Amino acid sequence: MMGERRVDQGALFYEFSLDRHVPADHLLRRIDRFVELGELRARLGPFYSSMGRPSIDPELLIRMLLVGYCFGVRSERRLCEEVHLNLAYRWFCRLGLDGNVPDHSTFSKNRHGRFRESNLLRHLFETAVRRCIEEGLVGGEGFAVDASLIKAEASRQKGVEGSQGLPSALTSRAIEEYLAVLDHAAFGAATEVTPKFISPADPAARWTGAHGGQAFFAYSDNYLIDLEHAVIVDVEPSTAVRQAEVTAAKTMIGRAEERLGLYPERLAGDSAYGSAAMLDWLVHERGIEPHIPVFDKSKRADDTFSRGDFAYDAKADTYRCPGGKRLTTTGTVVNDDTTLLYRASKQDCQACALKPQCCPNTPARKVPRSIFEGARDLARAIAKTEAYALSRRQRKKVEMLFAHLKRILRLDRLRLRGPTGAHDEFLLAATAQNLRKLAKLVPSPEPSAAT
Repeated sequence: MMGERRVDQGALFYEFSLDRHVPADHLLRRIDRFVELGELRARLGPFYSSMGRPSIDPELLIRMLLVGYCFGVRSERRLCEEVHLNLAYRWFCRLGLDGNVPDHSTFSKNRHGRFRESNLLRHLFETAVRRCIEEGLVGGEGFAVDASLIKAEASRQKGVEGSQGLPSALTSRAIEEYLAVLDHAAFGAATEVTPKFISPADPAARWTGAHGGQAFFAYSDNYLIDLEHAVIVDVEPSTAVRQAEVTAAKTMIGRAEERLGLYPERLAGDSAYGSAAMLDWLVHERGIEPHIPVFDKSKRADDTFSRGDFAYDAKADTYRCPGGKRLTTTGTVVNDDTTLLYRASKQDCQACALKPQCCPNTPARKVPRSIFEGARDLARAIAKTEAYALSRRQRKKVEMLFAHLKRILRLDRLRLRGPTGAHDEFLLAATAQNLRKLAKLVPSPEPSAAT
């Protein structure tokens, strides 16, 4: 028999528990165990006035931002709507059924003010990393470093020629930040090459065609991860050039040791981090094994002997050519004080039967050797080991994190402008990824038996 809905008089009292309506396996319930905001109010206290009306609770704003980044809700206006309607979001944000959701403009006011002045988002990220360490998810023996391009909130059609510079009449927060980082090693000072185009909306974003398709304005999101469970131990924004990414890697390694007490034995990375100076920094200044391909352009295109065909004798500080003759150096450093030249005797080269394969267009052969070549040789030796092969496989975890960042968290394009905007978004996204990692790998406590 077909049923009929009967409209009875409504009950005078309802019993409704928001907690009971959030499933035990819901992502937010599993994440909530690891959200530690106990120090938040004390940290922000000096940045609030002691007079006036009470502000929106900063814990509510942080919890809402975590919801947005965990579930890929990029628009703060839409985030407010979702929190208003979704029971699980309300439960996580401690709003209850009738709590008021703040206006979306509140986020902007706090972000540009108290949150940045107190470096709150960095503190939030490092708190999540420390929790990962406490739960045994960070081994600390091996790290990997990589960078991924994230499109800036800047139209590629509205860029101006880099050689012309920005119109002097333009003023904005993004332009002020651009001028502030002109001498920063991870931004303006990373390269002397003038970009083809500059965005008036976000001048610090770099014009790049690194993806091989249409060029666009972008920032580099730099990750330093622990290879044990792919926990992000540090994150740093930089301009989208290789030199800036190397600088960011050094910053993250130093900060992980200083603030988290993490000091790896080995570092995995791609050839972008295999420059002579970077390898020397790892080996001689930090004592870290570089599990990194050497960035080497010594191979000659004309099929004549390359530097690798010459054997180096470290004790005698000489090279020996394929014909058995010695090449020596005067010790004079050239090429920005980074290269030594080893020269063969003109008499030896003129009488050598291998001259057409060695130096057909010069009287004698010379071989350049970086002053950092010792670190490069160590990296080449490590590349022949099983440990290196393992590091190469493990390094793919950081690539998966970037794929997760763009596909699940939907951070394939920034919403905020300027270096500080990139800084805020990258920190929040990395915090969300680590919280999701904790929720996945740390089992929930068993419910206590009813008495």
